[in-house]
Amino acid sequence: MKVQFTASALRRLQQIRDYYRKNGNPTKGGKITKQVFKQSNLLKDNPYMGQEEEYLKPLKQGHRYLLVDKMYKLIYLVAKPIIYITDVFDTRQDHDKMKP
Repeated sequence: MKVQFTASALRRLQQIRDYYRKNGNPTKGGKITKQVFKQSNLLKDNPYMGQEEEYLKPLKQGHRYLLVDKMYKLIYLVAKPIIYITDVFDTRQDHDKMKP
């Protein structure tokens, strides 16, 4: 299967990098970005390895997630033959922001 990042997921990654760059730890932002891409590559062979995302269940589309760096959820959707990465969500935020 092929993994594809949505524009909003790529924007979110850029926001994460910018945040750490502005707050004096640019290597942390780069590390998180690398981990996101590493986790997304794992999905190619194991698309259902993540848990269903509880907060997105009302959409009934089957969104799943993987944890990255214990603080971020890599939100994705399996739509064979493509796995769409739809968001990189900071778990320190209010999860209600994720609800549709």
